Amino acid sequence: MTAPLAVSMGDPAGIGPEVIAKAWAARVAERLPLFFAVGDARAIAAVWDGPVAEIGDPGQAAAAFATALPVLNVEDGGQINPGIADVDGARCALHSLELAAGLARSDAVSALVTGPVSKAQLYQIGFSYPGQTEFIAERCGIARDNAVMMLAGPTLRVVPITTHVPLAAVSGLLTIDLILSKARVTARGLQRNFGIERPRLAFAGFNPHAGEHGALGREEIDLLMPAIALLQDEGIDATGPFAADTMFHDRARSTYDAALCCYHDQALVPLKTLHFDDGVNITLGLPIVRTSPDHGTAFGIAGTNSAHPGAMIAAIHMAGDATARRAAAGS
Repeated sequence: MTAPLAVSMGDPAGIGPEVIAKAWAARVAERLPLFFAVGDARAIAAVWDGPVAEIGDPGQAAAAFATALPVLNVEDGGQINPGIADVDGARCALHSLELAAGLARSDAVSALVTGPVSKAQLYQIGFSYPGQTEFIAERCGIARDNAVMMLAGPTLRVVPITTHVPLAAVSGLLTIDLILSKARVTARGLQRNFGIERPRLAFAGFNPHAGEHGALGREEIDLLMPAIALLQDEGIDATGPFAADTMFHDRARSTYDAALCCYHDQALVPLKTLHFDDGVNITLGLPIVRTSPDHGTAFGIAGTNSAHPGAMIAAIHMAGDATARRAAAGS
């Protein structure tokens, strides 16, 4: 890659600064691509005593990377107190995200990796998006339904068709069009970002036992089965719907490249069970590559030097790999 990756720190009071610093410290052993952090440099200093080099633009990252963690500084004037969330930290997180996303959109960096944020704090400063995924999609000019959140680990990739909504609302939000949109973006994303020429998509049923032929609910009959048939007509290798409780053991996982699930926890419970320390959130359907570690701010352990950097390392790796595949394919 000729340009570095930009890694936004997320909330400065969370574990983002710590896991970014630990990822840089492991850069040689993990063979990480060139990256720099975007955020308040004081947040790094508050949790880590390693070398930091403040940079003025992405082009300066390469010269610093071998001996210090490059940081494009975003300072909003608030106090940095690891573990204590406040609105100043939320403003810093949002400004860092905006700057890093803009750099990615302008091709000043090769990819965007985002650290964890506190949605509760962001909502207090007027943030109106369900999460960073939807914010970045809008900044890229992509409709929310055309940006797909995929969670990926070494042995499992999952896509929640609905995301951060109450469970009671899921059935009413599921539509054939939504299912088709998520599946098409997923298939294309697996080709572009993972190099899978003919992706295999498996759908989880909405109800227990995938509805038992309508005895336990009709979402499978009325929504999932018609959508799967249409995808098959388009030449997409789509199968299901399957009972969700039998989809995630070793043999089942070998039969598909991604599992599309009806709601958030149906997708994230198996992913986090299998890949708690190395799960990655990658956004499909964007003109840029965006990944994120699949964990939150973990305010409870921030500043204790106990945060595991595995997911951040995996997110940086995945961003670099996806960027290289896209470049090689000319996409």
